[in-house]
Amino acid sequence: MGSFRGMAHSAISQRLVACLLNVSEARKKELVETVARAAVFDSNGGRREGTTVLNIFNDLDYNRSVITIVASIDCIKEAVLSACEQACRLIDMSAYAGGHPTMGAVDLVPLYPLGEEVGLGDCAKEARGCRKRNRFESDMHAFWTVAAGLTERVSGTSAFFFGWADSPQHRGLAQRRKEMGWFRKNPDTGAIRPDVGPLPQKRYGLTGIGASPYVMNCNVTIDTQDLALGRSIAMSIRESTPGGIPGVQVLALPHEGAVEIACNVESMKGNPPSQVGERGGPWPTFSIGGQLYCHAPASLITARVAELAGRQGVATKGTALVGFTPHECRGLAERALSLGIAEFWKELRRLHM
Repeated sequence: MGSFRGMAHSAISQRLVACLLNVSEARKKELVETVARAAVFDSNGGRREGTTVLNIFNDLDYNRSVITIVASIDCIKEAVLSACEQACRLIDMSAYAGGHPTMGAVDLVPLYPLGEEVGLGDCAKEARGCRKRNRFESDMHAFWTVAAGLTERVSGTSAFFFGWADSPQHRGLAQRRKEMGWFRKNPDTGAIRPDVGPLPQKRYGLTGIGASPYVMNCNVTIDTQDLALGRSIAMSIRESTPGGIPGVQVLALPHEGAVEIACNVESMKGNPPSQVGERGGPWPTFSIGGQLYCHAPASLITARVAELAGRQGVATKGTALVGFTPHECRGLAERALSLGIAEFWKELRRLHM
């Protein structure tokens, strides 16, 4: 793929940041689109400059949506906070039902730098904490970052940090979710100690807020209802397993009468791992602040799942990429912003990619 620097970009689209906002609703399409529109239009219907929503991925069975918001780093906070406010207003976790683990109406707010102009530290600053006001600033003009802004604007919300926003440990999302009980069927919210905000309330739940190199979501469905088989495949390809795929965190979940191998594909620093070779195709690379990163290709994950399932006489039904690769995200964002398209997800349906 090469570096992000190899792509043409205009002044309006420099210093881009992506947020793959995960919300716990998919069955009410208009509700989810209302949340998405809040990212790109203010309360008076005015367009937020330098901001676009590239994609809305809905999974009805999981009752979960991923909204891809991209903006310049100067605009990303207000876009994300406005979407979070709307989601918290419209989604009540005490009435939630879905097949995917979740803890919050806004379950996840990850910020990813899209290229050389923005660093991980910049995204971390936008994600966590707040700067104390000086005596010349009014409450209205105080500088709130995403975490502080959410808990200030929506009373009763709470959050934990992950990645570069989790300073100084920089614990990954999988570790932080495990610590918070996210993987449990019925988490004990009374035992959770958020990093910011009160103890989690039933209506809003708990939100993960963080910053990291880009993370893709790649889901491969196998044609079986045997969840034990799915879990054995998930364990085999998980990064922590010897011989697993580097950067892959994975769950096996019941999904639409089959089993989905649901993967978070984390970007890793450095060159593609040599032991993986070219199996499944080359590993895409990109650069952040002069540092090279790479990620496992969806083709490799699909091939490995197909191989492991095939040994048990089970076929795969398909692969779904939730959103885009880092390269696609940057390229489409530049296109959307150069054309002034706020609701790009509507245009995307007419594109041949």
